[in-house]
Amino acid sequence: MIYLTELLRLPVLDSAGRPLGRLSEVAVVPAEDPKRVAQFVLRSRGRRLAIGHEAVQEVSLNAFRLSVPSEQLREFDPRDDQLLVTKDVLDQQIIDINGRKVVRVNDVGFLEQRTDGTCEVRLAEVDVGLSGAFRRLFQGLLPLAAIRSLEKHLAHRVIPWEFVDLIETDPKRRVKLKISHDKLARLHPADLADIVEELAPAEREAIFESLDETKAAEALSEVEPKVQRSIIQSLDAEKAADILEEMAPDEAADLLGDLPGRTSKGFLEDMQPAEAEELGELLEFPEDTAGGMMTTDFIAVPETGSVDSAIAVLRANRETAHTANAVFLVDAQDRLTGSVPLAELFLASPSTLLAQLKPDLLLFAHLDSSEDDVITLFDKYNVLTLPVIDEEYVLAGVITADDIISLLKSKL
Repeated sequence: MIYLTELLRLPVLDSAGRPLGRLSEVAVVPAEDPKRVAQFVLRSRGRRLAIGHEAVQEVSLNAFRLSVPSEQLREFDPRDDQLLVTKDVLDQQIIDINGRKVVRVNDVGFLEQRTDGTCEVRLAEVDVGLSGAFRRLFQGLLPLAAIRSLEKHLAHRVIPWEFVDLIETDPKRRVKLKISHDKLARLHPADLADIVEELAPAEREAIFESLDETKAAEALSEVEPKVQRSIIQSLDAEKAADILEEMAPDEAADLLGDLPGRTSKGFLEDMQPAEAEELGELLEFPEDTAGGMMTTDFIAVPETGSVDSAIAVLRANRETAHTANAVFLVDAQDRLTGSVPLAELFLASPSTLLAQLKPDLLLFAHLDSSEDDVITLFDKYNVLTLPVIDEEYVLAGVITADDIISLLKSKL
């Protein structure tokens, strides 16, 4: 293993053994090979020269030797698809995908790999521990052998390169780094939210710009309200509107309700008419009432139906079904008449009438019920979902147990 801080000190010798200068940068092209060093940048007599990976003969702790004469080297011309390790990685905050946390890079480790008579240098790890900080602090002040000997006694914490995801805040360079952001999309939204909350505003924006709307909506729902507001206001209006459309209606309404009126109105204007109308209606209810707490994502079926008809509705509404734990029964005027837990549907025969499965006790809250009354109902009857009705008993929405947990957590 050779580290970036050591690599940048090495004298560069051409094929004739003539000293040319020292390395100043290492470039990787992630789209071609995320680990292979594609170019080294040599600083020689005030010029920056590019050394292609095919021109490297040997890399040791004593020298960096080339297989070509100096006359074959050309001026270094940075490319948009390049990752410059010193500039873009060293001292930067990165996401440790495996550890699900944000860390700062103290050094970068490389391995020399020889194949078919050529020498290839490959990114191996990032050093985020005390050993990397020590190595950098004393580089040039102590002999290399002494630094290597002393750092063995320090905490050595590294992250394999494949478990690293980069945070890019410059819009002009963001595209090249998005190739690795598929790793971010595989994180649980709660873990991604924890990571986002550790970042500076510009870095948060870069993360959310790189995610698709569905994943961004899931992560934003897990973020603290203050950070939510900061993120949504920092995004492009169209991107923000798309994310809001993917959020649960009650969560999106809560977020919009915390924004300045003009900002909230602007986002609604950029949304699809149906979603905008739905959120607009939710925003009319006070936040501390059942109407302000409810979501309009629920599954209602006719009370005269059978189990197989209810299952057909669930299959037709897969997205809502993923978070549902009951189906609600309504009459011809959409008035609430009961509810059936999903477990009951799968235990009963397909021809069983839904009316036979509903419990005798019908629990509900009115649109203007206070949040204290709602909390009392959840606590007293230990329910997972509570329907909300209007003055004519028409089913208007539902409140879920996780809404109550979030509410109580915010009051701690």
